[in-house]
Amino acid sequence: MTQQDLLIAPDLAWQAVQARDRSYDGRFVTGVLTTGIYCRPSCAARHPKRDNVRFFTNGAEAREAGLRPCKRCKPDDVSRDEAAVAQAVALIEGAEEAPKLDAIAADVDYSPTHFLRVFRRAMGVTPAAYARRLRAERAERALDSEERVTDAIYQAGYSGPGRFYAETGKRLGMTPSAWRRGGEGVTIRWAIAETSLGDMLVAATERGVCRLSFEENEAALRTRFPNADIVPADDAMADIIASAVAAVDDPARPHGLSLDVQGTAFQEAVWRELTSIPPGETRTYAEIAAAVGQPKAVRAAGSANGANNVAVLIPCHRVIRSDGSLGGYAYGLKRKEALLERERRG
Repeated sequence: MTQQDLLIAPDLAWQAVQARDRSYDGRFVTGVLTTGIYCRPSCAARHPKRDNVRFFTNGAEAREAGLRPCKRCKPDDVSRDEAAVAQAVALIEGAEEAPKLDAIAADVDYSPTHFLRVFRRAMGVTPAAYARRLRAERAERALDSEERVTDAIYQAGYSGPGRFYAETGKRLGMTPSAWRRGGEGVTIRWAIAETSLGDMLVAATERGVCRLSFEENEAALRTRFPNADIVPADDAMADIIASAVAAVDDPARPHGLSLDVQGTAFQEAVWRELTSIPPGETRTYAEIAAAVGQPKAVRAAGSANGANNVAVLIPCHRVIRSDGSLGGYAYGLKRKEALLERERRG
């Protein structure tokens, strides 16, 4: 078995391990060649060096390679919570309409409140959000195979076009596989815009902004998406550029831009939490980790914050350290200070 046999790319698997993302437990195991053991992605043990890691589809493959299971995370055991989450996922995936939380909890013999925490900790999202994501993915596949958009909408399980556009208008983006393959098969248009905080790179696919950053250029974009068709912005992108510049000048105001971003379940949960922080307010990394159901994953929350591809639009500048200091910011603390001050002024 090779790493190419994995259902997910090794780079994405490594991100999941660094984030201790429970939603990837059961999808692969992490073999540590120097210690001879294999673990769950969420194992709490100290992370090994990347060069010493090999990923396997399951424990049996790892044992064939001469590794033994970790005694700490017990990767071959299936806990009651894991079984309940797997049962709930199967229920959601097999339903024509998303089942209510009460019905799911009753089916797995948990209280709704407790199971909500269990599911969110394991999957990084609530059952309702998982159902919406599943339906959006079905819509993407249906749109690829159906000639009529209306047919695709109903095939994906939406009650009608209104619900489809309400739920997916800002969700459909570059497919995860395209992100993993460096944007292969995707056209990305870009421009350098002058803003009050300096030159800003704005890049977008046909589905939304995929990169917004300061002090970057076309070369940096090509490094990030080496297999994409990267071309200069055309007139049709003028409104996107103008809205991005306006978001820098007034970050408290909703930008209304569609985004084309992908990450692990944990990263996407952190990004959603960032967008829910009211303008002018801040949260600590610990508060973000707790809000997404993984209070011990403070460092992972910081890493997910740093992995944000669209500065300002996903407001990672609203996260600070527990001691009240600003912490880090990819584009300099002066920009972070300026963005926060503009939000406080309203």
